[in-house]
Amino acid sequence: MPFHRPIPDRRPRSRSASGLESLVQAEKLMQIALLLPSAAFIGWLIGSWLDKRLHQSWIGLFGIVFGGIAGLIHVVRMVIESGKTSQNTGAGDDKGNTDRKS
Repeated sequence: MPFHRPIPDRRPRSRSASGLESLVQAEKLMQIALLLPSAAFIGWLIGSWLDKRLHQSWIGLFGIVFGGIAGLIHVVRMVIESGKTSQNTGAGDDKGNTDRKS
């Protein structure tokens, strides 16, 4: 089986850009890790406040569920948007390139 060398990138990444990209990626993962529990916690706080104001006992539980669902929807949107931007920066660089060697 012959060995084929990979096609080199036309624009190699610099070391500082690569380090910065990894920090941005880590920040996105931290947002995801903190978003779900904080959304559920804020929903619980608002629900328990409404429980006391309206003299009910079910609104706190509804707040937890509503906050969790809202946080999950936001996380899914972030992941989809992150996937779109990574596809656009990665494989989309060579689209529309009409340079031909004569």
